[in-house]
Amino acid sequence: MANLAAQLAAVLQACIKRSGGPKPSRAHAKAAHARVLAAGLAADTFLINRLVELYSLSGLPCHALQAFRALPHPNIYSYNAAISAACRARDLAAARDLLGKMPERNAVSWNTVISAVARSDSPGDALGMYDGMLQEGIVPTHFTLASVLSACGTVAALDDGRCCHGLAVKVGLDGNQFVENALLGMYTKCGSVADAVTLFDGMASPNEVSFTAMMGGLAQSGAADDALRLFARMSRSGVRVDPVSVSSVLGACAQACAGEYSVVRAIRLGQSIHALVVRKGFGSDQHVGNSLMDMYAKCMEVDEAMKVFESMPSVSIVSWNILITGYGQVGLYAKAMEVLDLMQESGFEPNEVTYSNMLASCIKVRDVPSARAMFDKISQPSVTTWNTLLSGYCQEELHQDTIELFGRMQHQNVQPDRTTLAVILSSCSRLGILELGKQVHSASVRLLLQNDMFVANGLVDMYSKCGRVGAAQIIFNKMTERDVVCWNSMISGLAIHSLNEEAFDFFKQMREIGMFPTESSYASMINSCARLSSIPQGRQIHAQVLKDGYDQNVYVGSALIDMYAKCGNMDDARLFFDYMSAKNIVAWNEMIHGYAQNGLGEKAVELFEYMLTTNQKPDSVTFIAVLTGCSHAGLVDEAIAFFNSMESNYGITPLVEHYTCLIDAMGRAGRFVEVEAVIDRMPYKDDPIVWEVLLAACVVHHNAELGECAAKHLFRLDPKNPSPYVLLSNIYASLGRHGDASAVRALMSNRGVVKGRGYSWVDHKDGARAFMVADDLGTNVVESTLFSDNEDTSGVTEVHRDETCAG
Repeated sequence: MANLAAQLAAVLQACIKRSGGPKPSRAHAKAAHARVLAAGLAADTFLINRLVELYSLSGLPCHALQAFRALPHPNIYSYNAAISAACRARDLAAARDLLGKMPERNAVSWNTVISAVARSDSPGDALGMYDGMLQEGIVPTHFTLASVLSACGTVAALDDGRCCHGLAVKVGLDGNQFVENALLGMYTKCGSVADAVTLFDGMASPNEVSFTAMMGGLAQSGAADDALRLFARMSRSGVRVDPVSVSSVLGACAQACAGEYSVVRAIRLGQSIHALVVRKGFGSDQHVGNSLMDMYAKCMEVDEAMKVFESMPSVSIVSWNILITGYGQVGLYAKAMEVLDLMQESGFEPNEVTYSNMLASCIKVRDVPSARAMFDKISQPSVTTWNTLLSGYCQEELHQDTIELFGRMQHQNVQPDRTTLAVILSSCSRLGILELGKQVHSASVRLLLQNDMFVANGLVDMYSKCGRVGAAQIIFNKMTERDVVCWNSMISGLAIHSLNEEAFDFFKQMREIGMFPTESSYASMINSCARLSSIPQGRQIHAQVLKDGYDQNVYVGSALIDMYAKCGNMDDARLFFDYMSAKNIVAWNEMIHGYAQNGLGEKAVELFEYMLTTNQKPDSVTFIAVLTGCSHAGLVDEAIAFFNSMESNYGITPLVEHYTCLIDAMGRAGRFVEVEAVIDRMPYKDDPIVWEVLLAACVVHHNAELGECAAKHLFRLDPKNPSPYVLLSNIYASLGRHGDASAVRALMSNRGVVKGRGYSWVDHKDGARAFMVADDLGTNVVESTLFSDNEDTSGVTEVHRDETCAG
């Protein structure tokens, strides 16, 4: 019996030793087990231990565990073999259960389970197991520390990693190269590159693993230049360059191309490494080939990436995805689609990365429908993929679609991140949807993202644009760090809601803390000056614009033209317009509209006709401006000609605003037959502004019949508007039909319609003061006690007037 046991032990050991080469045969493992059972040696602990190990190495971990559980007297080696088998089967629950049942655990037992857990989907659990090992008084080995440090890097547990480092020093393992490399990996993955550099510089003999880890960490932190220099040092020091280190340095080159590093220099370095790849014979390595492709693609050399792709002996789905991404990055969407088709013809099925890359390519060329089609092919989109499509919708001003997509994202239980919340807040801001904005705010608190500057900026912008300036200011004041975007959001919100003095105060604070205004800052402040009709403040801002070098910015320039025009200073508006070296359509529109609004219709037409001689094409707003100028100047025939040219010459479909301007021009000239013809054929018969413009023209020309028609439409469309009652009453009064005028006043009173008061204000040395018009229908009696008879009025700089209705 003893001889048979010895023979079987020798056979089992021989099979186990074959694990260094091909995997042991499962049939041999089962045959050996049968021989052990037939010989009546099922209780032989030594043999069963070898059998458990053989089953595990043969890829039959379940058989290994069955053999272990049948053993009547397992020892520590039995448990270690069974734990190893459970870990090979990725049955971590069974491995931990076996570890817990061991009568006596050693470092090997703990190391096996900790290593498996560190490589699992829950690497953080390895840290808890490591604590349990230390509590039992078991001294960790270099294998223990390597596994735990790997887990620390994966879950970014920098403090735990530093504790491990301290213990490594205490037990004398800090000089072990295996531990040193694990420490380098942990520090770089946790973003503590400075600690990694200190450790690396102190290493006696860094090997290729050390250099590769350090290069990868430097590249990930944005120090691509340092990573490339480190590779040069590695080559000079005689350390073996292997495919992994080459892939790492190629990643640094790719990172350099995407960052602020010289692209030309990065490409040259990449080409040098490519030559090294050829010289070393690494060209057949798929990972190296993919890294070369990625480097060329990120450096915008997609044709070179294609050459590498074509030279590779075998490619993977990763190779195809890199190529598709490369073409997408340079805006060659059609070529990316061609590669996708070729990929499928070659037998590779697209995965989520493929579709996500195609989606990003579509967004880059602003093809949102195609991006959505790609998105819909992904079974479980990641939050990054959701964000890409959401951002695409938002950038194209498709804010309702953005919000609907966000609702679908929530329905699929995908947790939003800072980018998601910022995009949705932007859409809420543009659409003025306060309630959804509040819900996003609550979500940011729940996700602990409310203090993230990206999200906080979105909240400030949303609340300020939705009219909740107080809420925006509370969030603004709580922010520990503010960038210029945040200041601009606050200033813009105040300006939009006519809190112009507050906007000026914020602008002043912004400059006092050393924050430099941007084009958005200046545009908001200039718009505030325009709303206040304040030339002095506008000129101060203009001077600051010149000082900061924004005078040639078309965004700021257009705002300045608008400000001067709204303040009635068309000479300065034209002076600045002519001074602008580059003009976009907005600048032309502001200038033409400024002439029109200030009663200079001929000049508006003249400038419009000059614009047509340039390369600038008119848009819908341009025609509103020039038609307004024609109306104010009585240029009816010109207005008709311009209106008719919109669709025929420029493919612009007239909107209600264009019809309103044309009707206003005809009505002012008393050409009511033509007005009726235009109204009969226009598709906007239920727009109250059209009828109000017509009614105002009827007042001028005492046309009671058409005026009654227009007023009846307005009574139906806008029953609480006092203007039609006032205007119709004025028509009757001008014709001596005082009974009808009184009847209209009575109707207005019976319906509870109240005419709002007109008001005016003056800029005084102590600030602006307002006074109201008396509430007397048809009169303009000013009630004001702004100045006493002997009060000094030298501080009054300007008088402004506003009225709430044409009456």
